[in-house]
Amino acid sequence: MFTGIIETLGLITDLRHDQGNLHITVESSIAAELKIDQSVAHNGVCLTVIALADGKHTVTAIEETLSKTNLGLLKTGDLVNLERCMQMNARLDGHIVQGHVDQTATCIAYKELDGSWEYTFEYDSVNGNVTVEKGSICVNGISLTVVNARNNSFSVAIIPYTFEHTNLQHVREGSVVNLEFDIIGKYVARLMQR
Repeated sequence: MFTGIIETLGLITDLRHDQGNLHITVESSIAAELKIDQSVAHNGVCLTVIALADGKHTVTAIEETLSKTNLGLLKTGDLVNLERCMQMNARLDGHIVQGHVDQTATCIAYKELDGSWEYTFEYDSVNGNVTVEKGSICVNGISLTVVNARNNSFSVAIIPYTFEHTNLQHVREGSVVNLEFDIIGKYVARLMQR
């Protein structure tokens, strides 16, 4: 389980395809503290560390993960948001994030405001995923508050700290991001469908 509070950015140093899998090697400031078998969220996707060396760690994304996330679009030199799993004795600063991306979304608008930024994302609502005004959403692993919730789009307002310390600084119109909808909202929506 994660909180959506990004610890650091990781630099993609190597991408290696192996049948339907993608091995992703990431250089970061937390690599020396990781261990094999540890869960780490990469742009909000929970992946298992399989190798460690020289300030880098490697994880594997399988075909199912690649089909539902933006990890298959990564290139060497890209930045990913990293978060280690939550410690049970820590504060839950963001919201409950499982690291199970529901789908991707496309940035359809980006506005620089007076000291903050606003992003609008559009997603396919066919799966029944919903956002609610002032509710939580996880975008590329970042716990954010929804504004302007619509049937298939929503906006988020970004403070300078989040902009500077996550890969949102590189997201513009046309960028594809990972979405994990609020777990409580997903259960409520499922119950309402019954």
